[in-house]
Amino acid sequence: MLRFLPSFLLGGISLIILSLNTIFWCLILFLFAFIKLIAFPPKLRQQISKLLILIGRAWIESNSFFFQIVLNVKFDVQGLHHLSPKESYLVISNHCSWTDIFVLQHIFRRRIPFLKFFLKKELIWVPLLGVAWWALDFPFLKRYSRQFLKNHPELRGKDIETTRKYCEKFKFSPVSTMIFLEGTRFNLQKHQEQKSIYRHLLMPKTGGITLIFSSMGNYVSNVLDVTIVYPENESPAGIWDLMTGKIPVIVVRAKILSVPENVGSEDYLKNKASRGKVKQWINQLWQDKDDKIEAILTGHKASSSVSQNLSDKST
Repeated sequence: MLRFLPSFLLGGISLIILSLNTIFWCLILFLFAFIKLIAFPPKLRQQISKLLILIGRAWIESNSFFFQIVLNVKFDVQGLHHLSPKESYLVISNHCSWTDIFVLQHIFRRRIPFLKFFLKKELIWVPLLGVAWWALDFPFLKRYSRQFLKNHPELRGKDIETTRKYCEKFKFSPVSTMIFLEGTRFNLQKHQEQKSIYRHLLMPKTGGITLIFSSMGNYVSNVLDVTIVYPENESPAGIWDLMTGKIPVIVVRAKILSVPENVGSEDYLKNKASRGKVKQWINQLWQDKDDKIEAILTGHKASSSVSQNLSDKST
């Protein structure tokens, strides 16, 4: 709708609209978050939490409307059938940029329970959004390095305890939680530094998902594997590219996977054989995802080449 505008002008308009939209819904959310903070009866807190989720959904719906109508982003999505808002999911995905978050929220809205991301504890200090994430019961995790735990053994297992406390809230209704296994956004420098064995992915980290499986395995019905590709963007498509209308097509492939066996058992993290099976499962999953991205990019290039040839012939 507005993609005819110069990119800098479109980007400025997009930034203002999205910022005002976020501020508007955050102010409403903060009001009920304060009530939730001081509410003592657990049932009242649960009802307010449901209301907060509705506010979060409204924010996502308005963002989606903007991306589709104003920026005219085209989505090529497969694999959304058989999803249900009455089931619980652990969503895992490759991570290209911050744009991925808007993409995931957009394609899964009304199809699965409200999507919650596992966040680093430091992100709670992000202006506006930090409080919003807390109010919406996003799980904040603080991961300790091996060296730190060696120096502070009293904190060993603290991350598991924290995660399980969050998971207690999931007993009352279905939930969708999200984790990026690569732990960071993809770029060529990181890819080279890691010496990644994959063509289009960073190396997946197994520690986070092992912790999640151990903490909330009993609350998850399915694993939802998601592959995101921006086929017309040579470098990872950033959020500014989205706002300036420089992401014409977004390809998403989703697939439901079974949850590995016995991941909810108490001794899961202590069982080396179980952790090894999960690592093997993830590595195979990542290889399949890498092949899928290569096929999507190859197919898109071939399709673009055919379209260009037809266009040249017509002129």
